[in-house]
Amino acid sequence: MPRSQDTFRTSSTTKRNQRRVLSGMLSQGMGLLIYMTVAGCFLGAAGAQEKLAATPPMGWNSWNHFAERIDDKMVRETADALVSTGLKDAGYIYLNIDDTWEGDRDATGVIHPNAKFPDMKALADYVHSKGLKLGIYSSPGPKTCAGFEGSLGHEDHDAQTYAQWGIDYLKYDWCQQPPSNVEEMKNAYTKMHEALKKTGRPIILSLCQYGWNKVWDWGPSVGGNLWRTTGDISDRYSVMAEIGFNQNGLETFAGPGHWNDPDMLEVGTGGMNEDEYRTHFSLWAMLAAPLIAGNDLTKMTPYTVEILTNREVIAVDQDPAGKQGFRIAQEGPFEVWMKPMADGSRVVGLFNRQRTVEQMTVNFSQIGIHSVATVRDLWLKKDLGTFSGKYSAYVPSHGVVLVKIKGE
Repeated sequence: MPRSQDTFRTSSTTKRNQRRVLSGMLSQGMGLLIYMTVAGCFLGAAGAQEKLAATPPMGWNSWNHFAERIDDKMVRETADALVSTGLKDAGYIYLNIDDTWEGDRDATGVIHPNAKFPDMKALADYVHSKGLKLGIYSSPGPKTCAGFEGSLGHEDHDAQTYAQWGIDYLKYDWCQQPPSNVEEMKNAYTKMHEALKKTGRPIILSLCQYGWNKVWDWGPSVGGNLWRTTGDISDRYSVMAEIGFNQNGLETFAGPGHWNDPDMLEVGTGGMNEDEYRTHFSLWAMLAAPLIAGNDLTKMTPYTVEILTNREVIAVDQDPAGKQGFRIAQEGPFEVWMKPMADGSRVVGLFNRQRTVEQMTVNFSQIGIHSVATVRDLWLKKDLGTFSGKYSAYVPSHGVVLVKIKGE
């Protein structure tokens, strides 16, 4: 994947390389690969967009854990797990199939799923029967990132097919080199937006183009409900932190119907410790980012379930004001972030990026509170009392203390 020069794009190329390997495997006759993702659509004008994605989408995506192995059976099992684990009740409703689901086009240009997805309409019906929504994946180019059939020249065909199947979310992934002229990229996304709009079905449009050409400036104008701001995430603290903390400065571009997307969650996939996953989830909630899990939901530890279903932290992400949090103070590896909430309170994250436990402080004047204030710890789910002027806490290595502060 080509490197972007934009400030907010990470250099991670892991998943693009994986997909190229898959494409090469196909060219050697090693058979069909299957994988599905789901990410957003638009719905017409700005007002319709806001109504469609009034808060950041929450759900699950197949790529991080299953990649090309995803199939009909795994999607059904994941739908069952979203319900049985309580994730659906916590707000995770989009079940998104990423790349490698695609088969061939028929003589009329209509796309058909490959052998691992024998009946996409029946699968969508099953997912919907669980109270969930189904997402799918494609590319504006001739081929997807894994070498499967893209949508170039078939936007209307594909949009109509998705609507007939009952698709609710489209991740539209720019897999070719970035164009020299941003208008080419804008036109490609606008074309799919218009095609989806003509179906009459509300489908979230997720722009996946890695933050090239400052997509946050023009994403809403081409119908995007969310747009990737970075390269691919991976299950390492260093990569997650680089992506997450570098979102500072993009807060003015997020709001109801149009969200910055720093990529999927890695919580529960095994590469970070518990404090690091708590930092990951807290930071994404502060960023009003889409909360799209990517772990195996059928094999979660109690701790993973506890993180992903913490209603008080999810409420930070899903706050109806739709404001993205931002950094208010930094001293070396210590960062203090604040997110204004609809009820007038402030959520504050004390993030320790160092490898030792350290005490950190937020001064109330930094968050616009000039009186005593009540403080509640959102991970402990506990009221801590009333404080005057400041609040201090010991923060674990690579960890976070996340509190809600309200002036009296």
